[in-house]
Amino acid sequence: MKYTRIADTDCSIAQALDVVGDWWTLLVVRDVAGGRNRFSDLVAELGVSRKVLTERLAMLVERGVLERLQYSDRPPRFEYHLTDAGRGLLPVLVALQNWGAQHVMGDGTLTATSGPASAEARRVHGLVGTGIPALRLPAADGAPTDPVSGTAKWTVLYTFPGSPTVDPALSPGWSDVPGGPGCTLEARTFRDRLPEFDAAGAAVVGVCTQRPEQLARFAELEKLPFPLLSDQALQLTTALRMPSFRAAGADRLKRATLIVDASRIIRGTLYPVPDPAASVDEALRIVTGL
Repeated sequence: MKYTRIADTDCSIAQALDVVGDWWTLLVVRDVAGGRNRFSDLVAELGVSRKVLTERLAMLVERGVLERLQYSDRPPRFEYHLTDAGRGLLPVLVALQNWGAQHVMGDGTLTATSGPASAEARRVHGLVGTGIPALRLPAADGAPTDPVSGTAKWTVLYTFPGSPTVDPALSPGWSDVPGGPGCTLEARTFRDRLPEFDAAGAAVVGVCTQRPEQLARFAELEKLPFPLLSDQALQLTTALRMPSFRAAGADRLKRATLIVDASRIIRGTLYPVPDPAASVDEALRIVTGL
């Protein structure tokens, strides 16, 4: 396939579109970020012709967005993984997701939740049976950490928008954002019910896009004994296409809960979460019933 180069060489927007302006190209990046690294998996997920996919993959490798890694010698077969430049596109994908949810599929209102019959809710519930790719997110102490426990039978992975207590930028008008408030109540409820999760063989892990030092402060203030991980780089958000929104100049995760087994397969989901405290009870019910 022959590409026509964009002539406006002084505009970084134009030059970026020269690489990823084709819609199939961004969808390929989206699915590679979601852990679909092999040609056959990408064909099946995208429904694109093999010819078109071959062309897009070759272009993305040539332009340094993807790297091609061999995983089989006989026959020679390859996987595709994001480079640093490719990971730099994750905020672009999340921005498109947020804009589409708010202005294309929504009514333009800023919200940190959605309706139970919404496309976002269907997407989260559709995660059941899918796997969480290998990721390392910074913990509160900055250490790269797998969001799925390596020792527990279950991981209760809950996402939350953030706490204004440790992020002053959130304070003005935060209480007026539907679904925004409640992060502290949710964290305290998980803290208080943690012995019951332990008894059920479940680890609790919280994920938020706030910075590690902010999460460390939040954990200290609330005496949280379970890990909080920072998805500031939007790896988990993009990999699972988790519901998100933009507020106070940053991308925020909407409140959701995933029940993940030891093989990284999602076995249950909660979304939307209108009652943060009640959702903890529901997560415990799911874990004990599986």
